Amino acid sequence: MKTRLTRRSLLAGTAAGAATMALGRTALGQARTLNVLSHLVHQNVLTKGSAGDVIARWREANKVEISWTTLDSNPLQDRLFREASLGQTGFNVGFVIDNRMTPQIAGLFEPLDRYQAADPIEDIDDIAPGLRSSMTIDGKMVGIPVRHATQALFYNEALLEEAGFAAPPATLEELVEQAKKLTFTSAAGTRVVGMILASDLAVFPVMFARAFGGDFISTDFKLLPNPEAMEKGLGVLAELFQAGALPRSYANTRNDDMVTWLQQGRAAFGVLPFARFAQLNNPEQSSVPGKIKAVAFPGSSTLPAGSGMAAVVESWAMTIPANSTDKDLSWSFIKAVSSKAVTLGAARNGNGPVRVSTYADSGFAAAQPLAKVEAAALAKARPAFPAFPEAVRAQATFLEEVQLAVLGRKTPQEAVSAIRERIGPLLPA
Repeated sequence: MKTRLTRRSLLAGTAAGAATMALGRTALGQARTLNVLSHLVHQNVLTKGSAGDVIARWREANKVEISWTTLDSNPLQDRLFREASLGQTGFNVGFVIDNRMTPQIAGLFEPLDRYQAADPIEDIDDIAPGLRSSMTIDGKMVGIPVRHATQALFYNEALLEEAGFAAPPATLEELVEQAKKLTFTSAAGTRVVGMILASDLAVFPVMFARAFGGDFISTDFKLLPNPEAMEKGLGVLAELFQAGALPRSYANTRNDDMVTWLQQGRAAFGVLPFARFAQLNNPEQSSVPGKIKAVAFPGSSTLPAGSGMAAVVESWAMTIPANSTDKDLSWSFIKAVSSKAVTLGAARNGNGPVRVSTYADSGFAAAQPLAKVEAAALAKARPAFPAFPEAVRAQATFLEEVQLAVLGRKTPQEAVSAIRERIGPLLPA
């Protein structure tokens, strides 16, 4: 059967086609792109894992595509700060580490108080106050915390049992004793070191100093507020290295090495964020799934009663570059990611949740056996050092002296003296 094409039908068809094309152009015009500069872990915890893509609902509701640019921590911060220093940047949201948010850097980002007043984040007081304070500079809120990494002491339960230990250490002195005894060849024939630590981060020596009530730099910028405690902490690390309870390759050990050694049963203890629990016990990656447990890092038995051990915490926050465009869309994204529902979903995907209520969620607690321990550690945790302009240089200098002490090339007292002499001039006046 032939269809007769009349002028009227041709015009109608042409009009319909034009309308369809117009609709297509309109729909296409409605689609927006949000450019995010972050670490890969931030993208992953929002888009994949047991909870799935937890930001999909916001994308669909707002007809937005998210373009992720991901870099490792230091290159990411350098790129973000360069972008925010330009006349204009194409990035709408950037992720910042707490110890990089100096007053000078804060000036590169949009103050968020007016957005919070006009279109508030759900129950913002539920976000841990210590994390929020690190993103409030000169009274202005410049970032919204999104992820924290609070350090825990991980241990291989099977190795402890093999060495005759019924429980993990409750004090630093017990940790040293167990680490030395666990420097052995296991029944499986694996050569085991008592502890694996990375040498390129201030986190670890700071943790050992805090175990004795000391610190590297206090929140009010006092360098080595208790130098004897730092000397004791470095002395313990040097003792572990001398006993072989730290690997001979300590000077070249990095974060990923710690994960690998624990997964392979080559180390009995390691210090990593609580959020690494799932990865360490992943049966597809670990030779000892289900055997890696964690406790809060123990303080020394000499700590004054009630003082408690302050674990090191590092946190990330979402910011809006002051020179970016479409800031309302940026705030909408930040508000969605900060919601209780998305925070919970991201936590199920492996994120360190910044909300106190997440730890109290029965479903999350049931699936995360460390939830209660982590919540307690987070309550007392603080960054390894406060943010200041020369922080990166200070950390590098600190680690040089720490390594010399651990390897036995300097005494802890000599290293502490050099830390004071070399880093003192770098601190804010």
